[in-house]
Amino acid sequence: MSNQEVSLSEQEEIRREKLKQIQEMGVNPYPYSFDVSHHSKEILKQEDLIRDDENPETESVAVAGRVMTRRIMGKAAFFNLQDAEGEIQIYIRRDDVGVEEYNTVFKKLVDIGDIVGIKGFVFKTRTGETTIHAEEFVLLSKSIHPMPVPKEVENEDGEKVIHDAFTDKEQRYRMRYVDLMVNPKVRETFRQRTHMVQTMRNYMNDHGYLEVETPILQPVYGGAAAKPFVTHHNALDMDLYLRIANELYLKRLIVGGYDGVYEFSKDFRNEGLSRFHNPEFTQVELYVAYKDYNWMMDFTEKMIQKVAMDMHGSTKVQVGENEIDFKAPWDRIPLFEAIENETGKDLYGKSLDELKKAAKELHIEIDDSFGSGKIIDEIFGEYVEPKLIQPTFIIDYPVEMSPLTKKHRSKEGLVERFECICNGKEIANAYSELNDPIDQRERLEEQAKLRAGGDEEAMTIDEDFIRSLEYGMPPTAGIGIGIDRLAMIMTNSDSIRDVLFFPQMKPEHD
Repeated sequence: MSNQEVSLSEQEEIRREKLKQIQEMGVNPYPYSFDVSHHSKEILKQEDLIRDDENPETESVAVAGRVMTRRIMGKAAFFNLQDAEGEIQIYIRRDDVGVEEYNTVFKKLVDIGDIVGIKGFVFKTRTGETTIHAEEFVLLSKSIHPMPVPKEVENEDGEKVIHDAFTDKEQRYRMRYVDLMVNPKVRETFRQRTHMVQTMRNYMNDHGYLEVETPILQPVYGGAAAKPFVTHHNALDMDLYLRIANELYLKRLIVGGYDGVYEFSKDFRNEGLSRFHNPEFTQVELYVAYKDYNWMMDFTEKMIQKVAMDMHGSTKVQVGENEIDFKAPWDRIPLFEAIENETGKDLYGKSLDELKKAAKELHIEIDDSFGSGKIIDEIFGEYVEPKLIQPTFIIDYPVEMSPLTKKHRSKEGLVERFECICNGKEIANAYSELNDPIDQRERLEEQAKLRAGGDEEAMTIDEDFIRSLEYGMPPTAGIGIGIDRLAMIMTNSDSIRDVLFFPQMKPEHD
């Protein structure tokens, strides 16, 4: 403990005193292990574990978890034990576990929140509740900080009402460990997220694509329009950047000879916080040789349709007040057509001055550093994106917005790019990848000019990446899918913080 004085609540002082008493009894309040044989969920499902007159020789079980409630009745007691899979009732008697273990340790020194181990047999109470009859009781971890205990009661109408729930969002995000203890729905949300990622991984593996890893610390950042985090490598005496995307490294692997590579990557962008933004986020990027953006649209809608089916048993997912249907095929709408439908303005082929005028008329705030692409993106984000609830591919973007994308094969000034918009937000971005090294250099030089003009999110020139293209990259389709935003939709979560175990927070006040 540091020299700084720690102020303890009355309950914390009481629990520390109990801890001291346990240790003085010669009991280790923090033993090294406990052999668990079963979890609550499987016990509640397995009828053959229940011991009764017809089945008196059932196997014993060993469970471990946190004490959530206690109902002491003299020489016996009931309590609820919560493990990783749920809760189960425990019945404990003095005559079974011993006088000192029951009267002193369990009744007087164990608190709600303590972690215990139980060995015993399964039976059903008179009310029909599956319960473990404890034959052995072990304290595994003494909790010296009281946990919030939500109380569930029935009102006059027979409805369940929860009191004293741990619902303060800032506290929940800051102390996720407590949130997970007392809010089972939160634990389920993160299980669903993992299920979603595993479904996507299996889908790509089944297509023969290789999962890879690429650098997080990069000497030149690229692959997206974003401001990076900067760090310094002492031994090399050089600045490095936390990656904003892994695109340029994955393309190098396509150059090297792989036909399909993907990576679930942690990326970092030095931007603001919002309901949809966290500076550290997860995306999966996939690159497939000899394919284009049309093929990638087909692949994406089928993969995410598979995710919905695996998670919900249906292509339809309830998100807030909206029912979103992921059944393929999804609508495909050109960007300029979508903008014209909502604003009445045809912006295709317009000059920078004409776009600035249109932005002013549409009450879009811009500054002198904005190029044509950024103005169009701002108009789209204000007038179109929030209205796209069902999954929709917005296709065919202007060259200025897409410096890593092949020029459109039939539409002048456009590129073969799509974004997938769902529930009013982008969840994926994909291209027919630019593989002409001369064109790529010119595009990145244009980005450098924008950067010199004050656009901090404009891309930099990566000479090694351009060199890799000079060796020849096959026609390639690439996509980045935002895992956090997709998880928000698939778990019906209102904020990106609800699908991140540890979202970025402001420093806690002393």
